[in-house]
Amino acid sequence: MADLVSSAKCFGGEQRYYQHTSRELGCDMRFSAYLPSRSASEKCPVVWYLSGLTCTEDNVTVKAGFQRIAAELGLIIVCPDTSPRGDHVPDEDDWAFAKGAGFYLDATEEPWARHFRMESYITKELPELIGGLLPVDLERQAITGHSMGGHGALTLALKNPETYKSVSAFSPISSPIQCPWGQKALPAYVGKNEADWRRHDACALLEDNGAIEAEMLVDQGLADSFLDEQLKPDLLETAAAGAGQSLTLRRQSGYDHSYFFVSTFIEDHLRFHAERLGR
Repeated sequence: MADLVSSAKCFGGEQRYYQHTSRELGCDMRFSAYLPSRSASEKCPVVWYLSGLTCTEDNVTVKAGFQRIAAELGLIIVCPDTSPRGDHVPDEDDWAFAKGAGFYLDATEEPWARHFRMESYITKELPELIGGLLPVDLERQAITGHSMGGHGALTLALKNPETYKSVSAFSPISSPIQCPWGQKALPAYVGKNEADWRRHDACALLEDNGAIEAEMLVDQGLADSFLDEQLKPDLLETAAAGAGQSLTLRRQSGYDHSYFFVSTFIEDHLRFHAERLGR
């Protein structure tokens, strides 16, 4: 069960916020859900949006401006939080790790293993929850995200090829194995065996398992301050080419890592997903 926290009319539909107690994460969690007016009379496809480091469900909901195009296309947009929350949840004084930085994986190491189970939360618990809560057609799911959330969108789609009809990302962490953010998070969450890290790296998943049917769209700003050290889209492009994966990687001159960038191109991404979801 989930409690409705608030609802506001928006482009003929509703922008809602919910709170619930998560069995996977062992804490109370919030998520936002946009329901287009069409959902009052029929089940609609769902696009999952995964946010980046330090974000909550609120960042994209208030900054990206996706509601207008979602209303037109008849898409339900669900935006989860980025990590477990609560005073009892372990944390660390590092903005790129622990709370706000769940990396969309299931931790196996202490003290993170009990609560940091974002992979199971996103792929199992939340779909089950919204399937009984909202008028969603779970046969038509797509996934997208920004930065750490772009990493999550790519890896979860690659690990669940039957679930998502399409996948996209805004400035994703393309290979956590090969960047400082990932090199901090992966050993802490899943241990020091580097072979275990490969399950949480989009480039490694393409190398190890090959292509999936879902098409990929990625936008990357060339003025992004994290581009060379943390994001490394060239690695994703090379891995996709080697695996035969359908990938459109668009390098956008002058754009940075902010929600000004995300809001500029989110309409393209939702139209991309709508076409593949039968809208």
